[in-house]
Amino acid sequence: MTAVREAKASAPEPAPRKVPGEASGPATAPALPRVITGRVLRTRRGGVSLRVRGRTLAATAGLLVALLVVAGITLTTGDFDLSVGEVVQALTGNGNGIADFVVNTLRMPRLVTALCVGAALAVSGAILQSITGNPLGSPDIIGFTNGSAVGALVVIVMLHGSMTQIALGALVGGLATALAVHLLMIGRGIQGFRLVVVGIGVSALLLAVNSYLITRATFQEALEAQSWLIGSLGNRLWTHAQAIGIAVAVLLPLAFFLSRRLSMVEMGDTTAMALGVNVSRTRTALLVISVALAAFATAVTGPIWFVALAAPQVARRITGSSGPALLPSALMGAVMLALSDLAVQRIFAPALLPVGTATGCVGGLYLIWLLVTESRKSRA
Repeated sequence: MTAVREAKASAPEPAPRKVPGEASGPATAPALPRVITGRVLRTRRGGVSLRVRGRTLAATAGLLVALLVVAGITLTTGDFDLSVGEVVQALTGNGNGIADFVVNTLRMPRLVTALCVGAALAVSGAILQSITGNPLGSPDIIGFTNGSAVGALVVIVMLHGSMTQIALGALVGGLATALAVHLLMIGRGIQGFRLVVVGIGVSALLLAVNSYLITRATFQEALEAQSWLIGSLGNRLWTHAQAIGIAVAVLLPLAFFLSRRLSMVEMGDTTAMALGVNVSRTRTALLVISVALAAFATAVTGPIWFVALAAPQVARRITGSSGPALLPSALMGAVMLALSDLAVQRIFAPALLPVGTATGCVGGLYLIWLLVTESRKSRA
């Protein structure tokens, strides 16, 4: 009996019976759930929740600090240097006559305009890049900026209008271009690669119209039109700052409110609809907001290139966000444009270079890098 027991104990265990159709080989471990980083903040009743990531929070705080530093340098340096205390006194209405004029008449309106225009262009570009799923999706590339330029040139060359009328013409031109692109895509959907291609075609056509209008202008009108087309923050007054400030105060909160739906749309139409998002209506609303932001910004300063293209991509990289990251994009755009304007004022003084030259040079290099990177990705 003992020998029999020992034999049974030493005998190998029978191999498990193979089920027909089952794959051979070792069993694979179940996939681990994806870890979502960040901390979720909720209201007491749970109606509103927000996930805050440490890296995004740190990047946003860093951008705010950079914004304050650039603003401080802009307001305190120049042909007439001021201390921080003198700037604060001028802003609170307690400064002397010279400091008050330099800060509140010359520097502050230009700075506020730069911050608002940079934020508007960056958010406009972030929305378009998210909708199209393409880093080249921006109002510069798709043609909304050239549409605003056409509207402004029509007022300058044909109607001989004032600065306010030029701004209104630029706004109408940008909105009309967006409507034209929308009509060209009826029945095909507002999405992806198709929107970028149609926008590039419309942009090329509008650029030809701009050139034709300049050839029909007088010498003085051509100089005025060309200076406007470069994009400049020079001679900007509180009227310009108030106009773009009101536009930003109205449109940016709407964009931030729809940012969660925009993140869902990035997951794909099927997933977004399963989560209860009306994809078509969300895309249309966000497209209108994006066009309006770009049109108002262009109406105030003229076309300033590449801020809408580069700022959202840089913001995504420093925050590590997979979503549109609208708030960091707005801060990044404001910092980029204010810093570019500070550079052309201080580095190239006494020459009065428009800020569009600085953004064009830096943005052109960024566009080359982006095209090379995307080409390598497509080959891989």
